[in-house]
Amino acid sequence: MNTVAAAGENLKIDGSRLWESLMEMAKIGPGIAGGNNRQTLTDEDAEGRALFETWCRAAGCEMGLDQMGNMFAHRPGTDSTSLPVYVGSHLDTQPTGGKYDGVLGVLGGLEILRTLNDLNIKTKHPIVVTNWTNEEGTRFAPPMLSSGVFAGMHTQDWAYDRTDAAGLKFGNELERIGWKGEEAVGTREMHAFFELHIEQGPILESEGKMIGVVTHGQGLSWTQVTISGKESHTGSTPMPMRKNAGLGMARVLELVDEIAWSHKPHAVGAAGHIDISPNSRNVIPGNAVFTIDFRSPDIAVIADMEARLEDGAGKICAEMGLEVSFEKVGGFDPVKFDEGCVGAVRTAAERLGYSHMNLISGAGHDACWINRSAPTAMVMCPCVDGLSHNEAEEISQEWATAGADVLLHAVLEMAEVVG
Repeated sequence: MNTVAAAGENLKIDGSRLWESLMEMAKIGPGIAGGNNRQTLTDEDAEGRALFETWCRAAGCEMGLDQMGNMFAHRPGTDSTSLPVYVGSHLDTQPTGGKYDGVLGVLGGLEILRTLNDLNIKTKHPIVVTNWTNEEGTRFAPPMLSSGVFAGMHTQDWAYDRTDAAGLKFGNELERIGWKGEEAVGTREMHAFFELHIEQGPILESEGKMIGVVTHGQGLSWTQVTISGKESHTGSTPMPMRKNAGLGMARVLELVDEIAWSHKPHAVGAAGHIDISPNSRNVIPGNAVFTIDFRSPDIAVIADMEARLEDGAGKICAEMGLEVSFEKVGGFDPVKFDEGCVGAVRTAAERLGYSHMNLISGAGHDACWINRSAPTAMVMCPCVDGLSHNEAEEISQEWATAGADVLLHAVLEMAEVVG
């Protein structure tokens, strides 16, 4: 295999051009506080897709489109029989999302193609830049929906039947915005897949590192807990006679925190979704429904956390005269990324002189599903204060450039420079 050194040890992308593209895309679906609201299968999503396609065609690429709306910008290689190296992420955002989550990975991939064109660099393997549909899952649950169909985790019919808050179906909305292709989903074979992403956490910035070499993706377990007590007046119900579902929930949440801490440093746990009923100022809660989010890169740790939750919460509620039930409502196994692809990322960072460290991704990404279909790795750059899924999400041009530089070298290591 040829190495990137043949094309220049210090080969780099045009950081200013990448940044200008990020800012231009951010004009589509602007938020109300400096970020973006470009939710999947909206008119704004369609507009962002059209701009991306225009840029890709200007870079000499052919655009493929499958039946889930996944976009594939193809740059030919010198050997048409060689499997392509894929790179990409997503263009859809949260309702109050930032300008970089996902978008950096797509436009960083486009910048690779532009740089190769500028320098007339040819590769043996074709290179394909991908925009995966509905990574965020904020309008149509679950997240990473289309990459999940591609990897065989979901059926296409099931995905088409997902509905949003207004009852609109994914399949109908995909057709409405004009981005439903004819290509069968999941038929493409990949030599490798790389995804560039902002960290969405504070580790890289706090450690003063430019590049995260992502070795694993955390597994996830969502358990919905329902605690039932008895609604009663907060002022006239004696303390010994209360069946307070809210208090039971509080004690279970403290248990969740203890369980996560016991598996430090990589395990995490908390409740994000919480409903208390009747949620009145002078009524003791009779019902509490909340979802526990446990994550770890070790599937045995996840299993232990789940078991300890059910055992401990059962004992807490029994002692308080409360009823409790558990329902597994989501999750996926931990991901170990391909050693060869991870090594290409690490070598690229070292070659370019960028400070770097191994990193475990705490969030789900399309790469987590594609890892089941092809050798996969991720590159991460810092984000300010680790803030993401927020309009205040911010990165620097220097960070974006470094991430795309490493992406370029890793991709070329796999695509094999010719000449």
